[in-house]
Amino acid sequence: VIIFSASFSFSSNKMSTDSFTLIDNRSGKKWVLPLIHGTQGPAAIDVRNLYSQVGLFLYDPGYTSTANCDSALTYIDGDIGLMQYAGYPIEQLAEESTFLETAFLLLHGELPSKKQYEMFTKQVMSHAMIHEQIRKFIEGFRRDAHPMALMVGIVGALSAFYNDPGTMDIKNPKHRMLACIRLVAKMPTIAAWCFKYSVGHPFVYPNMSMGFAENFLHMMFATPCEPYKVSPVLANALEKIMILHADHEQNQSTSTVRVAGSSLVNPFACIAAGVAALWGPQHGGANEAALRMLEQIGSIDRIPMYLAKAKDKNDPFRLMGFGHRVYKNFDPRGKIIKEVCHEVLEHLGKKNEPLFQLAMELERIALEDDYFVARKLYPNIDFYSGILLHAMGIPVNMFTVIFAMSRCVGWVAQWKEMVESPEWKLSRPRQIYTGAVKRNYVPLRDRLADTVDEKVMVPKSPMVD
Repeated sequence: VIIFSASFSFSSNKMSTDSFTLIDNRSGKKWVLPLIHGTQGPAAIDVRNLYSQVGLFLYDPGYTSTANCDSALTYIDGDIGLMQYAGYPIEQLAEESTFLETAFLLLHGELPSKKQYEMFTKQVMSHAMIHEQIRKFIEGFRRDAHPMALMVGIVGALSAFYNDPGTMDIKNPKHRMLACIRLVAKMPTIAAWCFKYSVGHPFVYPNMSMGFAENFLHMMFATPCEPYKVSPVLANALEKIMILHADHEQNQSTSTVRVAGSSLVNPFACIAAGVAALWGPQHGGANEAALRMLEQIGSIDRIPMYLAKAKDKNDPFRLMGFGHRVYKNFDPRGKIIKEVCHEVLEHLGKKNEPLFQLAMELERIALEDDYFVARKLYPNIDFYSGILLHAMGIPVNMFTVIFAMSRCVGWVAQWKEMVESPEWKLSRPRQIYTGAVKRNYVPLRDRLADTVDEKVMVPKSPMVD
């Protein structure tokens, strides 16, 4: 057993004189480990030299208690439901800012002046086009492929178009910023084209005269057959969705981008890795799962039955859109998205839509139930964002694509911050080995008995695929 003891004195310095003492109860040996303080939030024990000093690793599956970097981008206090981008509360940004202004903030750490904002907006919109050869690449996919499968492939393929050392030198700060702008700019075009291909419609090209969200909705829903005017209410709602999803500390996909990027690989490949990680139902697919859950419940009178199923540990049913690994209070983004949902449904004349009524009643009943209150299972952003996107006419299989489009700026900002950090290191986690100890090879002719249960082997198939 090893014990940590501590002496605290608060400081705003990153490295302070505070320390933890590590005591090995087997030998009585002690090691002093420094504490690292950020500007907000808990301190961290600096264990970078632990193995060389003690000969032991830390075991922390899922990194629930491990900080793998320092960052000035996003701060979350899940106990009180606080979220900030570079110090600005998410509520203020969602109400007052635009997505591109928020993108500038994440990339530069400060809000832009009017002149800088106009210049940045023009830069982003001028890079919204994607190479015409990408059209042929898209046409190689099956029509019924999930749009996220297309997005993973397309974003990764862009690394083949942007690998010229003259414009893609990761060590050059101007090249890094250009890569960030290109990715933020092209993601809406890629997302919209993924949708158009899935429904067999002609691709619509970006329009520099439109706003960022407006342009995306135009590429999604316009056709050559008739004029299409984007509703300002829907464009504003999408802006808010994108701001709320722009970054979220060291989440699973952001961590993936940092791990991939730590090898100094092409940034387009890094973001493709982030897209792949986001696709999972435990991460970016959660709002789709929440909507499917509401459809499964079906009607208000069936809510008590499904809440009982959610409480039963032996029942596979789970209440999606409630609770969060980080937030032990209300998700601040959930409150904002609920208000936006009301506005959009009112605008579209869908305020009495059964799915929305079901969601509001499920939320009300769950928040009055001691079981969910005691476990702090409050509605999160995924609970209402699925209903909102559905009401806007966005298909369910595009929900995670919208998420990826929004989160891209957070990914590139985190990538840029990591590459520029003086503490950059190649990510290489340790492990506790639990396999067989040394054993001698037995020739195939002497292995007479089956060694593996055939049930876990690849099933027999009449054809090769």
